[in-house]
Amino acid sequence: MRSESVKFLNKEGDQLKGKMELPLNGKAQNFAIFAHCFTCSKDLKAVRNITLALAQKGIGVLRFDFTGLGQSEGEFEDTNFSSNVNDIAAAAKFLEDNYKAPSLLIGHSFGGTAVLMAGSKLDSVKAIATIGSPCDPGHVLHLLGNDIDEIKKEGKATVNLAGRDFKIKSHFIEDLQNQGMSKILSEMRGKALLVMHSPQDDTVGVQNAQDIYLSAHHPKSFISLDGADHLLSRSKDSVYVGSVIAGWVERYLPSEEKKKLRSKSQVVARLDEGPFLTEIRAGSHPILADEPEEVGGSDLGPSPYELLSSGLAACTVMTIKMYVSRKEWPMDEVKVHVNYDNSYLEDCENCELADRKIGKFQRLIEVKGDLDDKQKKRILAIANKCPVHKTLEQGVTIETQLL
Repeated sequence: MRSESVKFLNKEGDQLKGKMELPLNGKAQNFAIFAHCFTCSKDLKAVRNITLALAQKGIGVLRFDFTGLGQSEGEFEDTNFSSNVNDIAAAAKFLEDNYKAPSLLIGHSFGGTAVLMAGSKLDSVKAIATIGSPCDPGHVLHLLGNDIDEIKKEGKATVNLAGRDFKIKSHFIEDLQNQGMSKILSEMRGKALLVMHSPQDDTVGVQNAQDIYLSAHHPKSFISLDGADHLLSRSKDSVYVGSVIAGWVERYLPSEEKKKLRSKSQVVARLDEGPFLTEIRAGSHPILADEPEEVGGSDLGPSPYELLSSGLAACTVMTIKMYVSRKEWPMDEVKVHVNYDNSYLEDCENCELADRKIGKFQRLIEVKGDLDDKQKKRILAIANKCPVHKTLEQGVTIETQLL
């Protein structure tokens, strides 16, 4: 992602800090706001994985810290549910003034409940996605346990949440008890809703997802995050959430023609914040490249040599298909298997050595159809004439410059 640090003021004049995540070419079609969970921050790995998936689809995402949390100014003890909703409104105003008004809101846990309330008031918002969110803001009161009595009696108390101490004032409890989310949901129309929840969520029970879903109008969808915990601690769960939201929201947001999203270069690659995770835009198509976990990567995409092998396999299939179609031969299917015997890690560690070994591709071609031996032999010969094969075999010149 192309990440930019941003800041803006909330209703009370506190400076809120955020990250603006943009697609690789910097041209976002639509914009979204991500609201993090209760007492969390914008920098959770799960949040980054979700915003990465959206940026790959051409959506710019603003993730920010609520008042008194993370890098944002203000005191957490002075906040409540209503102030969180106001912070989201301030984020929307920032986007409208500097980029484009948000058309998508995403909220995790308590943040999901807040985006439902904020989204009902923002005309630009066309779609809302919640992840493990309570239907009623008052649900968060169970986290306070026996401290509620002290807060009501003394006006405030120090509460330990997820291993950290927070000061909670009585107005926080009063504000939660005065919210009527069911009414908000029943009156909200014209906004698509995606509810995502894990049946195994032991922080916010899955019954909350049902309550949200039943209270809202269509268009609405529910996705079960089976096996995930509340914080989406496993990368594969947050990656899945991001890909689902990115695919789902395409139906509801306006999109530009793909040719307008093309980069000036045929292919552009940029290293992300992870050890090897790399964003690629090939023409108008986004791709992720990565390394396997055993060499320190996150395995969120094919390795560079797998991409290189993919190019050879794809070109071989296309070349064979074009030739067979022209000859009108009865081929039902062609499948190409490619393996590469070199080690990418070894290549990287010895990239300055002149005597590096030359890699070898192994290509196996599988054809199905009523073909005779002569036709099969000709297909094998044609495979060796595919442009990528000839380029790799003959070698190329690579000119490199610093921009």
